[in-house]
Amino acid sequence: MAEDLYDILGVSRRATEDEIRSAFRKLAKANHPDVNPNNSAAAERFKKITAANDILSDPEKRRQYDSGEIDAKGDPRRPQWGRAAGARRGAEARGGGPRGGHPGGAGFDDYSFSDIFSDVFGASQSGRREGRGFAVRGQDLRYSLEVDFLEAVLGAKKRVTLPDGGVLDLAVPEGVTDGQVLRLKGKGTPGSPGAEHGDALVEIKVRPHADFKRDGDDILLELPITIDEAVLGGRVQVPTPTGRVQLTIPKGTSSGRTFRLKGKGVRSKAGTVGDQLVTVKIIVPPEIDESLSYFFSEWRQKHGYDPGRK
Repeated sequence: MAEDLYDILGVSRRATEDEIRSAFRKLAKANHPDVNPNNSAAAERFKKITAANDILSDPEKRRQYDSGEIDAKGDPRRPQWGRAAGARRGAEARGGGPRGGHPGGAGFDDYSFSDIFSDVFGASQSGRREGRGFAVRGQDLRYSLEVDFLEAVLGAKKRVTLPDGGVLDLAVPEGVTDGQVLRLKGKGTPGSPGAEHGDALVEIKVRPHADFKRDGDDILLELPITIDEAVLGGRVQVPTPTGRVQLTIPKGTSSGRTFRLKGKGVRSKAGTVGDQLVTVKIIVPPEIDESLSYFFSEWRQKHGYDPGRK
């Protein structure tokens, strides 16, 4: 036995147009496929809810359903005169004349399907009334893409291979962050006739770099230097995302001192560019020869030095 359309929407047979509209909005939001991906039960409920609303939101179709002229699918059926007459009288008693609803047959023509989802999905769902049903936008498809650290900083052209063997070419913008989602318009599933395609949503996964780390729009680098560079100073080569640059190390530089390379960081969406922060770390030779050992022994005897250890 076919389900009663009023029961599907959870409203009484005396429900007003506003009550039907409200019930449909609530149920459609809760059971929409975008909210319940891979949930066949929710998808089936959504179809029933939409079909029920298609009839009950139309004053003429609702009158025909109430009078037994059409069934729950909207198909004509044999008249049942006693029941039809009673249902028609009931429809007239609800107010709004022999056609049901508002006087003059005014219905939900000003009610757009996209209104249901605009406050929940934003641009992810839209639709319009067309004939007996709705033109529903295609679903968005989600993918993930791994990129190298430098590709995320500088931008890159990448290709995503789809499960069906197809490909998506996309431009990874410079400065993209780990977890950021790129939207490719119209690359999702097709919509119903007359509706637009969904989008492809590509989540970016950034692989770590051996030397660089990111802090907002700044890039962090730990740079090893020798004992003599720390004591005597000098110019050293420093890697950056765009190539090597020279950094001047002052005399008497200690481990942990940080130098700032202006404009060598990440370009933000606003167009500003961060810096690269270079922290030096003194590395002693793997083997201490006699001359170096003798020098520091002599130096330690002649020069008292307290680095502030407690």
